[in-house]
Amino acid sequence: MDNDIKKSVGSQNPKAAPGPTDIWLQQNCNENPLNFLLAITREYGDVVQYTSAYGPVHLVNHPHYVGHVFQDKNYIRTRLLSLALGDGLITSEGAYWRSQRHLAQPAFHHQCIAAFDELVTDATMAMLRRWDAFAGTDQPIQVPAEMTRLTLGIIGKALFDADLSGDADILAEAITTIVEDLGRVGRTLFGSEYNVSPMRNRQFETAMEIVDRIVYGIINERRQEKKQTGDLLSLLLSARDEETGQGLNDRQVRDEVVTMLVAGHETTANMLAWTWYLLSGHPTIEHRLHTELATVLEGRLPTFQGLSSLPYNRMVLQESLRLYPPVWFIAPRQALADDEIGGYLIPANSRVVVSPYAMHRHTAYWQNPEQFDPERFLPERSISRPRYAFFPFGGGHHLCLGNNLAMMEGELVLATIAQHYQLRLCPGHPVEPDPLVTLRHRYGLPMTLHAHSATPKNDLET
Repeated sequence: MDNDIKKSVGSQNPKAAPGPTDIWLQQNCNENPLNFLLAITREYGDVVQYTSAYGPVHLVNHPHYVGHVFQDKNYIRTRLLSLALGDGLITSEGAYWRSQRHLAQPAFHHQCIAAFDELVTDATMAMLRRWDAFAGTDQPIQVPAEMTRLTLGIIGKALFDADLSGDADILAEAITTIVEDLGRVGRTLFGSEYNVSPMRNRQFETAMEIVDRIVYGIINERRQEKKQTGDLLSLLLSARDEETGQGLNDRQVRDEVVTMLVAGHETTANMLAWTWYLLSGHPTIEHRLHTELATVLEGRLPTFQGLSSLPYNRMVLQESLRLYPPVWFIAPRQALADDEIGGYLIPANSRVVVSPYAMHRHTAYWQNPEQFDPERFLPERSISRPRYAFFPFGGGHHLCLGNNLAMMEGELVLATIAQHYQLRLCPGHPVEPDPLVTLRHRYGLPMTLHAHSATPKNDLET
């Protein structure tokens, strides 16, 4: 870890960033940190300081400032998620992180991702065959649960050659408990209270025991088989230190497997669930998607190589990621030394937070930001947009390693399902984002399955 960093804060003394009064915080700190983020950035600007349960926090909400925090070695990640993920790629830093990143990188190369397309479409078609019993009836499916089961199965097979179908439900329930508890901790960065109870602690411990039992079982089985499949688990188990020849121990492998298992399915499942919700309320956009799919695919399954011929399909997902980024805030960074951002002092040891949810609604970069408009991502409308006006997968050297896999998977699943069904939200069902570690759905998303409609109805507001 680069602990000897010394920063220059400019030729003049930078001023303290603006921030809310105690009265403002009392009025705006509640159980909805999303509203807090939007309110505080609109009230106080692109660099805001306030006090949280963690001490001083600086929230930055400008593309150039976000890029600075991502790319400058002065800012290191805090260990908010280490309670569940240990020293995996999302939580580790310094030389150990660089070593693990280098080790895992080959599993996410272009050729490896391309080879997963049949796995994705086969799993999706198997789910659709199960859905056939619900088609044309009033019996809804819970879309978040369906997307979770699908993406868990895909990531388990793609990265670990593991069949998780028998454990999918119990594993998804355990991960939900972990996501909820870590989310409650994370929300205290934005003024929400966190009430700890012995019952919640025990539930969290039980959930971790379930995850560990399944993950260690996968690791032990592969060690005994000693087979090389070229997947991520094989890379982890075959790695050796260049000097000592020592391999990774079970705990080190476990941390990377849990990280990839949780992060690898959770974000993709959320992205897809929010996409079906948005399409349900915007039939005109949905109709354009269906037209592209019918024209290009003519009923065939999509392939990795053919995704470039489905630009609107990708834009729909990108716009879903803009409005409802599964990772709604990036794990806070800690400043090692004094720094200056936007003319404001960032004191050493203070925490710095960036939020895709807030940045993706910045009116300087997004016109009518609450509107669902996939055409924002047309090349001619995107070319002048700053790099970090849109960062659903983070950025800098900690850019999500699986971002291309997640997008490929999402595009294939969307194109496959949308050729068969329209999904419609049950009338009157409330929809509210639930900002935990990821942006889940507070009341679920019960939706019914319908054959395509030839003429779209008017779109609803987002």
